Amino acid sequence: MVPVRRGDVTFYWRYGVKKDAHGPIEVKFKLLRDLSEEMLPVCATDGSVGLDLRAALETPVLRIEPGERAAVPTGLAMEILEPGVAGFVFSRSGEGAKRGLTVAQGVGVIDPDYRGEIMVWLLNTSKEPREIERGQRIAQLVFLPALAAKVLPAGDLSDTRRGSGGFGHTGRH
Repeated sequence: MVPVRRGDVTFYWRYGVKKDAHGPIEVKFKLLRDLSEEMLPVCATDGSVGLDLRAALETPVLRIEPGERAAVPTGLAMEILEPGVAGFVFSRSGEGAKRGLTVAQGVGVIDPDYRGEIMVWLLNTSKEPREIERGQRIAQLVFLPALAAKVLPAGDLSDTRRGSGGFGHTGRH
């Protein structure tokens, strides 16, 4: 179901990943600018779990120098209608592996109560300048269960076999 409207009217977009045996979760997406329907997030294939996010640039091209970061607008805001679910922005594998353009913070988290524009911070890890074109797929949005934590101050923690060992404590092989 994709009734597309322009302006301040929110359109509904049915996300195609099943939350359980009952079907997909529903997420409202709102176009924040006069964008074409091609800017709507979609899965590239029937088996994909990530919705492709596109660059909603004011200019035709954005240049990112080696080692530099850039905030790339998507022109979208969203409301996740399923309790206990958050949005996570991941790098597109081809952009990261082949071109060196990755999500700057590793993974972006979109809290369920956030209603602002989805921005994707890209980092150019290559040794060459990279360009992003208006409408280009820049990242993927995945919806995952997210549990809130109740913080319990503690003087002691239970013992485990691992204990406080970290960062390679188990060896290489």
